[in-house]
Amino acid sequence: MRERDPDEFSVRQWPDWDFWKDGRGNRRGRSMVVAITSLSSLFLIARIAEIDGRADEPLAGTAIAFALGYCVSCLLGPWFGPLASRKRRIAIVAAMFTLGGAPALLLATPAYLTDLTYAIAVGLMVLPLRLSLPLGSAVAVGQIGWMQLRDGRVEWGPVATLVLVTAGLGIVFALNFTIGQLRAAREQVRRMAVTQERERVARDLHDVLGHSLSTMTVKLSLARRILESATDPAPALTEIRDLETLSRQTLTDVRATVSGYRTVSLANEIAGAGVALRAAGVLAELPTAADEVRSELQGVFGYVVREAVTNVLRHSDARACRVRLGRDWVEITDDGTLSEPLNPGQGLTGLAERLASVSGTLEYGKSPGGFRLIARGPSHGEAGQA
Repeated sequence: MRERDPDEFSVRQWPDWDFWKDGRGNRRGRSMVVAITSLSSLFLIARIAEIDGRADEPLAGTAIAFALGYCVSCLLGPWFGPLASRKRRIAIVAAMFTLGGAPALLLATPAYLTDLTYAIAVGLMVLPLRLSLPLGSAVAVGQIGWMQLRDGRVEWGPVATLVLVTAGLGIVFALNFTIGQLRAAREQVRRMAVTQERERVARDLHDVLGHSLSTMTVKLSLARRILESATDPAPALTEIRDLETLSRQTLTDVRATVSGYRTVSLANEIAGAGVALRAAGVLAELPTAADEVRSELQGVFGYVVREAVTNVLRHSDARACRVRLGRDWVEITDDGTLSEPLNPGQGLTGLAERLASVSGTLEYGKSPGGFRLIARGPSHGEAGQA
Protein backbone atom coordinates (compact mmCIF):
# COMPACT_ATOMS: atom_id res chain seq x y z
CA MET A 1 0.00 0.00 0.00
CA ARG A 2 1.60 3.24 -1.08
CA GLU A 3 2.17 6.07 1.37
CA ARG A 4 0.09 9.15 0.79
CA ASP A 5 1.92 12.28 -0.16
CA PRO A 6 1.23 14.87 2.57
CA ASP A 7 0.82 17.50 -0.15
CA GLU A 8 -1.64 15.41 -2.14
CA PHE A 9 -5.16 16.86 -2.28
CA SER A 10 -8.08 14.47 -2.14
CA VAL A 11 -11.82 14.61 -1.56
CA ARG A 12 -11.18 12.14 1.25
CA GLN A 13 -9.05 14.66 3.10
CA TRP A 14 -10.08 17.69 5.05
CA PRO A 15 -11.18 20.55 2.76
CA ASP A 16 -8.62 23.31 2.42
CA TRP A 17 -10.39 26.50 1.34
CA ASP A 18 -7.50 28.34 -0.24
CA PHE A 19 -9.80 30.93 -1.81
CA TRP A 20 -10.85 32.02 1.67
CA LYS A 21 -7.31 32.27 2.96
CA ASP A 22 -5.77 34.87 0.68
CA GLY A 23 -6.22 38.51 1.52
CA ARG A 24 -9.42 40.16 0.36
CA GLY A 25 -10.77 36.88 -1.01
CA ASN A 26 -10.89 35.64 2.59
CA ARG A 27 -13.55 38.05 3.86
CA ARG A 28 -15.35 38.46 0.54
CA GLY A 29 -15.76 34.73 -0.06
CA ARG A 30 -17.05 33.97 3.40
CA SER A 31 -19.34 36.99 3.37
CA MET A 32 -20.93 35.71 0.17
CA VAL A 33 -21.59 32.28 1.68
CA VAL A 34 -22.98 33.76 4.89
CA ALA A 35 -25.27 36.05 2.86
CA ILE A 36 -26.64 33.07 0.95
CA THR A 37 -27.10 31.16 4.20
CA SER A 38 -28.88 34.15 5.75
CA LEU A 39 -31.42 34.22 2.92
CA SER A 40 -31.92 30.48 3.18
CA SER A 41 -32.36 30.61 6.94
CA LEU A 42 -35.53 32.68 6.47
CA PHE A 43 -37.20 29.28 6.32
CA LEU A 44 -36.05 28.71 9.89
CA ILE A 45 -37.90 31.85 10.96
CA ALA A 46 -41.04 30.30 9.55
CA ARG A 47 -40.24 27.18 11.57
CA ILE A 48 -39.89 29.26 14.74
CA ALA A 49 -43.25 30.85 14.03
CA GLU A 50 -44.75 27.39 13.60
CA ILE A 51 -43.31 26.22 16.91
CA ASP A 52 -44.60 29.39 18.57
CA GLY A 53 -48.07 28.37 17.43
CA ARG A 54 -47.66 25.30 19.62
CA ALA A 55 -46.97 27.39 22.71
CA ASP A 56 -49.41 25.31 24.73
CA GLU A 57 -46.98 22.39 24.67
CA PRO A 58 -44.65 22.22 27.70
CA LEU A 59 -41.35 22.21 25.81
CA ALA A 60 -42.29 24.72 23.10
CA GLY A 61 -40.29 27.54 24.69
CA THR A 62 -37.20 25.38 24.98
CA ALA A 63 -37.64 24.28 21.36
CA ILE A 64 -37.83 27.93 20.24
CA ALA A 65 -34.61 28.68 22.14
CA PHE A 66 -32.86 25.82 20.37
CA ALA A 67 -34.25 26.96 17.01
CA LEU A 68 -32.98 30.49 17.59
CA GLY A 69 -29.55 29.10 18.53
CA TYR A 70 -29.67 27.03 15.36
CA CYS A 71 -30.35 30.17 13.29
CA VAL A 72 -27.32 31.86 14.81
CA SER A 73 -25.15 28.79 14.23
CA CYS A 74 -26.23 28.74 10.56
CA LEU A 75 -24.68 32.21 10.22
CA LEU A 76 -21.55 31.62 12.32
CA GLY A 77 -20.78 28.13 11.05
CA PRO A 78 -19.98 29.13 7.42
CA TRP A 79 -17.96 32.11 8.69
CA PHE A 80 -15.71 30.39 11.23
CA GLY A 81 -15.89 26.76 10.10
CA PRO A 82 -13.64 26.79 6.99
CA LEU A 83 -10.76 28.43 8.87
CA ALA A 84 -11.10 26.40 12.08
CA SER A 85 -8.93 23.48 13.13
CA ARG A 86 -10.14 19.95 12.56
CA LYS A 87 -11.38 19.44 16.10
CA ARG A 88 -13.22 22.74 16.06
CA ARG A 89 -14.84 21.89 12.73
CA ILE A 90 -16.19 18.68 14.22
CA ALA A 91 -17.39 20.63 17.28
CA ILE A 92 -19.14 23.23 15.10
CA VAL A 93 -20.97 20.59 13.05
CA ALA A 94 -21.88 18.63 16.19
CA ALA A 95 -23.27 21.78 17.83
CA MET A 96 -25.34 22.59 14.74
CA PHE A 97 -26.80 19.08 14.63
CA THR A 98 -27.63 19.31 18.33
CA LEU A 99 -29.33 22.69 18.03
CA GLY A 100 -31.11 21.78 14.80
CA GLY A 101 -32.34 18.37 15.96
CA ALA A 102 -33.45 19.43 19.44
CA PRO A 103 -36.82 20.97 18.38
CA ALA A 104 -37.80 17.76 16.57
CA LEU A 105 -36.92 15.66 19.60
CA LEU A 106 -38.51 17.99 22.15
CA LEU A 107 -41.77 18.26 20.22
CA ALA A 108 -41.68 14.69 18.85
CA THR A 109 -42.04 15.95 15.29
CA PRO A 110 -39.84 14.03 12.82
CA ALA A 111 -40.71 16.45 9.99
CA TYR A 112 -38.61 19.07 11.76
CA LEU A 113 -35.48 17.01 11.02
CA THR A 114 -35.62 18.48 7.51
CA ASP A 115 -34.20 21.67 9.06
CA LEU A 116 -30.91 19.80 9.51
CA THR A 117 -30.18 20.46 5.83
CA TYR A 118 -28.33 23.59 6.98
CA ALA A 119 -26.15 21.59 9.38
CA ILE A 120 -25.52 19.02 6.65
CA ALA A 121 -24.52 21.83 4.27
CA VAL A 122 -21.96 23.15 6.74
CA GLY A 123 -20.76 19.60 7.34
CA LEU A 124 -20.21 19.12 3.62
CA MET A 125 -18.37 22.44 3.58
CA VAL A 126 -15.89 21.82 6.40
CA LEU A 127 -15.62 18.03 6.77
CA PRO A 128 -14.34 15.33 4.39
CA LEU A 129 -17.08 13.85 2.24
CA ARG A 130 -16.50 10.43 3.77
CA LEU A 131 -17.68 11.90 7.08
CA SER A 132 -20.29 14.43 6.00
CA LEU A 133 -22.25 12.42 3.42
CA PRO A 134 -23.11 9.63 5.90
CA LEU A 135 -24.52 12.30 8.24
CA GLY A 136 -27.13 13.32 5.67
CA SER A 137 -27.95 9.69 4.90
CA ALA A 138 -28.31 8.87 8.59
CA VAL A 139 -30.69 11.81 9.14
CA ALA A 140 -32.86 10.76 6.18
CA VAL A 141 -33.01 7.13 7.33
CA GLY A 142 -33.74 8.22 10.89
CA GLN A 143 -36.50 10.55 9.73
CA ILE A 144 -38.16 7.81 7.65
CA GLY A 145 -37.94 5.30 10.49
CA TRP A 146 -39.28 7.74 13.05
CA MET A 147 -42.23 8.70 10.86
CA GLN A 148 -43.03 5.05 10.26
CA LEU A 149 -42.92 4.19 13.95
CA ARG A 150 -44.79 7.29 15.08
CA ASP A 151 -47.55 7.59 12.49
CA GLY A 152 -47.39 4.35 10.57
CA ARG A 153 -46.74 6.28 7.37
CA VAL A 154 -44.02 8.45 5.85
CA GLU A 155 -44.39 12.08 4.78
CA TRP A 156 -42.25 11.96 1.69
CA GLY A 157 -42.22 15.72 1.12
CA PRO A 158 -39.85 16.57 4.02
CA VAL A 159 -37.82 13.42 3.36
CA ALA A 160 -37.45 14.26 -0.34
CA THR A 161 -36.34 17.80 0.55
CA LEU A 162 -33.71 16.47 2.92
CA VAL A 163 -32.42 13.83 0.48
CA LEU A 164 -32.37 16.09 -2.57
CA VAL A 165 -30.65 18.95 -0.77
CA THR A 166 -28.04 16.58 0.69
CA ALA A 167 -27.40 14.95 -2.69
CA GLY A 168 -27.25 18.28 -4.51
CA LEU A 169 -24.86 19.83 -2.02
CA GLY A 170 -22.76 16.67 -1.99
CA ILE A 171 -22.32 16.87 -5.77
CA VAL A 172 -21.49 20.58 -5.62
CA PHE A 173 -18.84 20.17 -2.92
CA ALA A 174 -17.43 17.02 -4.53
CA LEU A 175 -16.94 19.00 -7.75
CA ASN A 176 -15.39 21.83 -5.77
CA PHE A 177 -12.95 19.45 -4.06
CA THR A 178 -12.13 17.86 -7.42
CA ILE A 179 -11.34 21.29 -8.84
CA GLY A 180 -9.10 21.90 -5.85
CA GLN A 181 -7.40 18.56 -6.47
CA LEU A 182 -6.76 19.46 -10.10
CA ARG A 183 -5.35 22.84 -9.11
CA ALA A 184 -3.07 21.21 -6.56
CA ALA A 185 -1.94 18.63 -9.14
CA ARG A 186 -1.23 21.38 -11.66
CA GLU A 187 0.81 23.29 -9.10
CA GLN A 188 2.71 20.14 -8.19
CA VAL A 189 3.48 19.46 -11.86
CA ARG A 190 4.70 23.05 -12.22
CA ARG A 191 6.99 22.67 -9.19
CA MET A 192 8.31 19.36 -10.49
CA ALA A 193 9.01 20.86 -13.91
CA VAL A 194 10.94 23.72 -12.32
CA THR A 195 12.90 21.30 -10.13
CA GLN A 196 13.73 19.01 -13.03
CA GLU A 197 14.90 21.94 -15.14
CA ARG A 198 17.14 23.15 -12.32
CA GLU A 199 18.59 19.66 -11.94
CA ARG A 200 19.15 19.42 -15.69
CA VAL A 201 20.99 22.74 -15.83
CA ALA A 202 23.08 21.89 -12.75
CA ARG A 203 23.98 18.46 -14.13
CA ASP A 204 24.86 19.77 -17.58
CA LEU A 205 26.90 22.67 -16.21
CA HIS A 206 28.78 20.25 -13.99
CA ASP A 207 29.59 18.08 -17.00
CA VAL A 208 30.56 21.01 -19.22
CA LEU A 209 32.60 23.01 -16.73
CA GLY A 210 34.13 20.04 -14.94
CA HIS A 211 35.66 18.60 -18.08
CA SER A 212 36.56 21.92 -19.73
CA LEU A 213 38.16 23.44 -16.64
CA SER A 214 40.10 20.26 -15.96
CA THR A 215 41.45 20.32 -19.51
CA MET A 216 42.27 24.04 -19.23
CA THR A 217 44.15 23.41 -15.98
CA VAL A 218 46.22 20.67 -17.58
CA LYS A 219 47.04 22.80 -20.62
CA LEU A 220 47.92 25.82 -18.50
CA SER A 221 50.24 23.69 -16.40
CA LEU A 222 51.86 22.32 -19.55
CA ALA A 223 52.30 25.82 -21.04
CA ARG A 224 53.86 27.04 -17.79
CA ARG A 225 56.35 24.16 -17.72
CA ILE A 226 57.31 24.78 -21.37
CA LEU A 227 57.91 28.47 -20.74
CA GLU A 228 59.94 27.74 -17.61
CA SER A 229 62.14 25.06 -19.16
CA ALA A 230 62.60 26.06 -22.81
CA THR A 231 63.66 29.08 -24.79
CA ASP A 232 61.36 28.32 -27.70
CA PRO A 233 57.86 29.61 -26.83
CA ALA A 234 56.20 28.01 -29.87
CA PRO A 235 54.87 24.90 -28.04
CA ALA A 236 53.53 27.08 -25.22
CA LEU A 237 51.83 29.34 -27.75
CA THR A 238 50.19 26.26 -29.28
CA GLU A 239 48.79 25.28 -25.88
CA ILE A 240 47.57 28.82 -25.27
CA ARG A 241 45.81 28.87 -28.65
CA ASP A 242 44.16 25.57 -27.72
CA LEU A 243 43.08 27.14 -24.46
CA GLU A 244 41.55 30.08 -26.29
CA THR A 245 39.61 27.73 -28.58
CA LEU A 246 38.51 25.58 -25.64
CA SER A 247 37.32 28.56 -23.61
CA ARG A 248 35.21 29.79 -26.51
CA GLN A 249 33.72 26.32 -26.99
CA THR A 250 33.00 26.11 -23.27
CA LEU A 251 31.19 29.45 -23.34
CA THR A 252 29.11 28.22 -26.29
CA ASP A 253 28.31 24.99 -24.42
CA VAL A 254 27.26 26.87 -21.30
CA ARG A 255 24.91 29.10 -23.27
CA ALA A 256 23.45 26.08 -25.08
CA THR A 257 23.04 24.25 -21.77
CA VAL A 258 21.11 27.09 -20.17
CA SER A 259 18.87 27.46 -23.20
CA GLY A 260 18.32 23.69 -23.45
CA TYR A 261 19.70 23.25 -26.97
CA ARG A 262 23.00 21.57 -26.20
CA THR A 263 23.63 18.15 -27.74
CA VAL A 264 26.50 15.78 -27.03
CA SER A 265 28.30 13.72 -29.65
CA LEU A 266 30.10 10.55 -28.55
CA ALA A 267 32.67 10.92 -31.34
CA ASN A 268 33.43 14.51 -30.32
CA GLU A 269 33.74 13.54 -26.66
CA ILE A 270 36.20 10.75 -27.54
CA ALA A 271 38.25 13.20 -29.58
CA GLY A 272 38.18 15.73 -26.75
CA ALA A 273 39.18 13.04 -24.27
CA GLY A 274 42.22 12.24 -26.41
CA VAL A 275 43.29 15.89 -26.42
CA ALA A 276 42.87 16.23 -22.64
CA LEU A 277 44.63 12.94 -21.82
CA ARG A 278 47.59 13.62 -24.10
CA ALA A 279 47.98 17.11 -22.67
CA ALA A 280 48.18 15.57 -19.21
CA GLY A 281 50.77 13.06 -20.35
CA VAL A 282 48.36 10.12 -20.06
CA LEU A 283 48.61 7.39 -22.68
CA ALA A 284 45.20 7.23 -24.33
CA GLU A 285 43.86 4.09 -26.00
CA LEU A 286 40.68 5.22 -27.74
CA PRO A 287 38.33 3.73 -30.33
CA THR A 288 38.76 5.09 -33.82
CA ALA A 289 34.99 5.34 -34.43
CA ALA A 290 31.74 5.30 -32.48
CA ASP A 291 29.43 4.19 -35.27
CA GLU A 292 28.73 0.77 -33.75
CA VAL A 293 27.04 2.29 -30.70
CA ARG A 294 23.26 2.45 -30.92
CA SER A 295 22.07 5.90 -31.92
CA GLU A 296 19.84 6.36 -28.87
CA LEU A 297 22.85 5.72 -26.60
CA GLN A 298 25.33 8.00 -28.37
CA GLY A 299 24.47 11.08 -26.30
CA VAL A 300 24.43 9.49 -22.86
CA PHE A 301 27.64 7.54 -23.59
CA GLY A 302 29.24 10.83 -24.61
CA TYR A 303 28.51 12.12 -21.10
CA VAL A 304 29.97 8.92 -19.63
CA VAL A 305 33.25 9.34 -21.54
CA ARG A 306 33.44 13.03 -20.61
CA GLU A 307 32.87 12.44 -16.88
CA ALA A 308 35.14 9.40 -16.67
CA VAL A 309 38.06 11.18 -18.38
CA THR A 310 37.51 14.24 -16.17
CA ASN A 311 37.77 12.02 -13.10
CA VAL A 312 41.00 10.50 -14.45
CA LEU A 313 42.49 13.98 -14.81
CA ARG A 314 41.27 15.29 -11.47
CA HIS A 315 41.31 12.38 -9.04
CA SER A 316 44.01 9.90 -10.06
CA ASP A 317 47.66 9.60 -11.03
CA ALA A 318 46.97 7.35 -13.99
CA ARG A 319 49.56 7.01 -16.73
CA ALA A 320 47.26 5.20 -19.16
CA CYS A 321 43.54 5.30 -19.91
CA ARG A 322 41.54 2.99 -22.16
CA VAL A 323 38.08 3.52 -23.66
CA ARG A 324 36.23 0.60 -25.25
CA LEU A 325 32.85 0.61 -26.94
CA GLY A 326 30.19 -1.95 -27.75
CA ARG A 327 26.78 -1.68 -29.30
CA ASP A 328 25.14 -0.97 -25.96
CA TRP A 329 28.02 -0.52 -23.51
CA VAL A 330 31.05 1.67 -22.92
CA GLU A 331 33.96 0.92 -20.61
CA ILE A 332 36.67 3.27 -19.33
CA THR A 333 39.62 1.90 -17.37
CA ASP A 334 42.85 3.41 -16.08
CA ASP A 335 45.91 2.25 -14.17
CA GLY A 336 45.89 4.96 -11.56
CA THR A 337 45.22 5.03 -7.83
CA LEU A 338 42.61 7.35 -6.40
CA SER A 339 44.06 10.40 -4.71
CA GLU A 340 41.07 10.49 -2.35
CA PRO A 341 38.46 8.01 -1.06
CA LEU A 342 35.90 6.92 -3.64
CA ASN A 343 32.83 9.09 -3.21
CA PRO A 344 30.07 9.16 -5.85
CA GLY A 345 29.66 12.90 -6.11
CA GLN A 346 27.44 14.93 -8.36
CA GLY A 347 29.22 13.75 -11.52
CA LEU A 348 28.71 10.00 -11.03
CA THR A 349 25.25 10.58 -9.58
CA GLY A 350 24.33 12.63 -12.64
CA LEU A 351 25.61 9.85 -14.91
CA ALA A 352 23.48 7.29 -13.08
CA GLU A 353 20.43 9.52 -13.53
CA ARG A 354 21.13 9.98 -17.24
CA LEU A 355 21.50 6.24 -17.76
CA ALA A 356 18.38 5.53 -15.74
CA SER A 357 16.44 7.79 -18.11
CA VAL A 358 17.28 5.35 -20.93
CA SER A 359 16.87 2.24 -18.73
CA GLY A 360 20.63 1.83 -18.48
CA THR A 361 22.95 1.08 -15.56
CA LEU A 362 26.27 2.41 -14.29
CA GLU A 363 28.95 0.38 -12.51
CA TYR A 364 32.27 1.66 -11.19
CA GLY A 365 34.92 0.76 -8.69
CA LYS A 366 38.49 -0.36 -8.18
CA SER A 367 39.87 -2.97 -10.53
CA PRO A 368 43.05 -5.08 -10.27
CA GLY A 369 44.90 -2.64 -12.47
CA GLY A 370 43.37 0.64 -11.31
CA PHE A 371 39.82 1.96 -11.75
CA ARG A 372 37.01 0.73 -14.01
CA LEU A 373 33.74 2.34 -15.05
CA ILE A 374 31.22 0.68 -17.33
CA ALA A 375 27.86 1.95 -18.55
CA ARG A 376 25.32 -0.37 -20.12
CA GLY A 377 22.23 0.37 -22.13
CA PRO A 378 18.91 -1.47 -21.70
CA SER A 379 20.14 -4.49 -23.73
CA HIS A 380 22.91 -6.60 -22.20
CA GLY A 381 23.63 -8.61 -25.33
CA GLU A 382 27.17 -7.35 -25.84
CA ALA A 383 27.76 -5.95 -22.37
CA GLY A 384 28.89 -9.28 -21.10
CA GLN A 385 31.84 -9.13 -23.46
CA ALA A 386 33.23 -6.28 -21.43
